[in-house]
Amino acid sequence: MAADQGSSPSLRPGVPPTASSPTAPVVTVAGPRVHRAEEVLTPEAVAFVVGLHRAFEGRRQELLARRKARRAEIAAAGTLDFLPGTADVRAGDWKVAEAPRALQDRRVEITGPTDRKMVINALNSGARIWLADFEDATSPTWENVVSGQINLIDAFEGRIDFTTAAGKGYTLKPAAELATVVVRPRGWHLDENHLLVDGTPVAGAFLDFGLYFFHNAARLLAKGAEDPNSGPYFYLPKTESHLEARLWNDVFTHAQAELGIPYGTVRATVLIETITAAFEMDEILYELRDHAAGLNAGRWDYLFSIVKNFRDAGAHYILPDRNSVTMASPFMAAYTRLLVQTCHKRGAHAIGGMAAFIPSRKDPEVNAAALEKVKADKDREAGNGFDGSWVAHPDLVPVARASFDAVLGERTDQKDDPGPSEPVTPAQLLDIAGAGGTCTHAGLHNAVQVGIRYIEAWLRGMGAVGIFNMMEDAATAEISRSQIWQWIHNGVVLADTGEKATAELVRTLVATELAELLAELGEETYSTGRWREAARLFEQVALAEEFADFLTLPALPLLD
Repeated sequence: MAADQGSSPSLRPGVPPTASSPTAPVVTVAGPRVHRAEEVLTPEAVAFVVGLHRAFEGRRQELLARRKARRAEIAAAGTLDFLPGTADVRAGDWKVAEAPRALQDRRVEITGPTDRKMVINALNSGARIWLADFEDATSPTWENVVSGQINLIDAFEGRIDFTTAAGKGYTLKPAAELATVVVRPRGWHLDENHLLVDGTPVAGAFLDFGLYFFHNAARLLAKGAEDPNSGPYFYLPKTESHLEARLWNDVFTHAQAELGIPYGTVRATVLIETITAAFEMDEILYELRDHAAGLNAGRWDYLFSIVKNFRDAGAHYILPDRNSVTMASPFMAAYTRLLVQTCHKRGAHAIGGMAAFIPSRKDPEVNAAALEKVKADKDREAGNGFDGSWVAHPDLVPVARASFDAVLGERTDQKDDPGPSEPVTPAQLLDIAGAGGTCTHAGLHNAVQVGIRYIEAWLRGMGAVGIFNMMEDAATAEISRSQIWQWIHNGVVLADTGEKATAELVRTLVATELAELLAELGEETYSTGRWREAARLFEQVALAEEFADFLTLPALPLLD
């Protein structure tokens, strides 16, 4: 790739970012030109990211290797249990740090990428929190990664606006009405190939966290005197163990010390979206206890993690059609019950799952039915002790807020409610067969449709995509392709047609989908898309003999 022409000259290949470094690294910033990139890719900011890389990259690689070893252990045992070596942590009498004012009331949180229009709409949405997402809802093109940082700075400085091609303008409401920003950096597994240190890519997590913290931590603290919604707050994705949480805690400690930010200023909410993390909730909060804000139930990635880890463990672990697995399914209910119990015992917030429905102004009947389902889902979460929940669209904010208002009233949370006293057992967390449901041709077809449509949009730089009235992100594509892999490798017979799930059947469905997309879009529009690339990548991650840990890994080289 060509060197970024918008970068500072001090960041040219071979030029160290700081003169004081005892063994100055070779730092390379490469990629397409991004407007105003020089405002975030300053020598000082890049040096800060490089410092994170040099301090913690070795541990990140060790933890990634540990993931593979853990998966091998699960494959051999066919089960999971709570860690015997950390029983004292689970039995201990301790709590996380008290939540700062901005994170005390989290009854409604909205999620979305950091493009300019979304920044304004999310901040204006009426939600208490906006999860500004550099992870699953963002396709990590260099343009998206860099411009997202610029957009957040502009928002904090009150100078952000957006005008559509049709002339519709978007501006921010007064500061007191805006959501609190909580940034989600990329997971530990993703590299950022546009920033190299001695020829090695930095972690996307180091770049996303580092640039945001470097440019905004002091700015947010300075604003805090008159704006209580200010602070460097984060969501941590794809965590698989308490050791990975420990690494984040050490990154926070290092970053605060480097910039003279008081210890404990950073607060982080961890997504419990892997099956291994579900068995280490106490330990994860303990590792982050001075910086912890809560845990979140991430539904689709959690299902994906179950399939990934138990994909070859037999019929008990075969997941039925994804749309038939609800949060009321016994194993999902056990997972959310444990999350609420753990959080409230430790003084942390328990945040519920996503309402991904996109309201339609064209079909009132579909709209009414979907909104009723969203209401029932949020009523259930509020009634089960959660302190807040996620939505993907501003029109759903009032629906979720009403559910939590009815339970919370003037309270900010339900931490005084410990939840049911019965302990959650490993057998309950792993009772996938108890979910019921079936594997169907219709479910297989839907997985192909959603997977291809999402991946095609992702390749064009869109990470949050409306598909069949649902806001989908990378987690949706992951569960779609992983279920197909599992069904094929376990010889599943489809309940509605009697066919066996095979690679040949999936390839037929892929070809049918491409033909239907061509008819739906027309030759001109279809030819401007990346449909055949998307189909090839989908077949690669769904049908390969070896299971790819994340579909984004083979997809990354296809992005600018």
